[in-house]
Amino acid sequence: MRRDEAGADSGSSAHAPAAVFEAEIAALEAQGLRRHRRVLQSPQQPLARVDGCEVVAFCSNDYLGLAADPRVQAATIEGAGLYGVGGGASHLILGHGTAHHALEAALAKFVSLPRALLFSTGYMANLGIVTALVGRGDAVFADRLNHASLNDAAQLSRAEFNRYAHGDLAALERLLAASDAARKLVITDAVFSMDGDIAPVPALLALCERYDAWLLLDDAHGFGVLGADGAGVLQHFGMASERIIYMATLGKAAGVFGAFVAADESVIEWLVQRARPYIYTTAMPPMLAHAVLKSLEIIGGEVERRARLAALIEQLKGAVAGLRWQLLPSATAIQPLMIGDTVEAVRVSDALAARGLLVPAIRPPTVPVGTARLRISLSAAHEPRHIEQLAQALHETGAGT
Repeated sequence: MRRDEAGADSGSSAHAPAAVFEAEIAALEAQGLRRHRRVLQSPQQPLARVDGCEVVAFCSNDYLGLAADPRVQAATIEGAGLYGVGGGASHLILGHGTAHHALEAALAKFVSLPRALLFSTGYMANLGIVTALVGRGDAVFADRLNHASLNDAAQLSRAEFNRYAHGDLAALERLLAASDAARKLVITDAVFSMDGDIAPVPALLALCERYDAWLLLDDAHGFGVLGADGAGVLQHFGMASERIIYMATLGKAAGVFGAFVAADESVIEWLVQRARPYIYTTAMPPMLAHAVLKSLEIIGGEVERRARLAALIEQLKGAVAGLRWQLLPSATAIQPLMIGDTVEAVRVSDALAARGLLVPAIRPPTVPVGTARLRISLSAAHEPRHIEQLAQALHETGAGT
C-alpha cells in the first residue's frame, strides 16, 4: 500500500469521516433509542418465524390478514402472467398499464370519489399531493401528531407551515382565521398511527368550508377497516365534499403495496401534471395492482373480517384492565399501551419478546419524549388465544417490576 510523506497509509485519516456517526449511534444506544431490524422468515401473519424463532406478532399493519391470503397470492401470480413483473417506466412514459388503470377506477368507485391516482407509497403520495397543491404564498395547517410524511411534505412545499396541538380545533380555527394565504390546506392523519384515535373529520371539514381551505386526509390506517364496507374514514362518518383530498395506502389492510389519492377530477388531473413523486418514478409493478383488485373484492365482501377485528379489540381492552400501564383511547386496530419512560418501554418489549410475543416499543423521535409506548397492532387473523397470551404476559411483566 502506498504511504504518504508523513508515513501514514494513503487514504487513511486520524479522524475518519464516519467516526462522528459512530459516536452518535453509540449515543442512541445509551439512550435506548437505537433501532434494530428483525428478519421475517415467513409470510406476514400473526404466527410468524422471526430471526429463527416462532413468535406471535403484534406489530404488523396487516389489519385484515390479507397479506398472506391465498386468493391475493393467486391474483399476484395471475397478474405476473398477464403483465410481467416490473412496471418498466414511469406512468407518463409507458408504465401505466391496464392493471393500473383498472385499479384506479375501482378505487375511485370504492371510496365514492370521482377519480383516483396510484402512487408507489403513501410517503410519496403525501409528498406529491402537498407540494403540487401549495407553495410560496400558501399555508399548510397540520395536526402536531401527523405522520412524518405529511410534515416533510409541508416543509418541502415552501408554504407557510402551521402546526396545532393534537385535536385542538379551536387552535386550528385561530390559525385559519388569522391567515391571509392565497391557498389554505389542512392536512391530518385520519387514524393517527401511534395513538390509534380517529381525527374529528366532520369538524375539520366544517372549518375548511368556513375558511375556504382544502382538507387532505391520510387514511393509511383507516382504509379497509373503517366504514361498513371498509371504504375508510369518509364512509365511517358518511361524508362527501369537493374540498376533500383522500389518500390511503394499499400495503396495510389491503395487504399488498402502494397508495392512492382520490378527489375531484380536476385535482387528480393537476397531480398527474405536477406531482413530482408521481411523474418521476417507475410505476408500481402491474402484478401488484392486479392483486389489489382482489383485495378490494375481499374487503368489500367479507364484513366478518372487520367484525372479528372489532371483537379482538374489545377482548384486549378487557384483558389488560388492571395493568399499571393504560391503553390510550382507541377504537381502531392500533392499541397503544402507554409506558412513558423510553428505557422501560424497551425493557417491557424485550420481556415480551423473550416469551415469543413481538410488540414494538415506540420511542422518540417517533413520539414525544416521555410518551414511549408499546404499539399493539391487531389483525383479523389473530385468534382469541393470542390476546390471552399477550394479556397474561403483560400482567406478569408488570407485576414483576
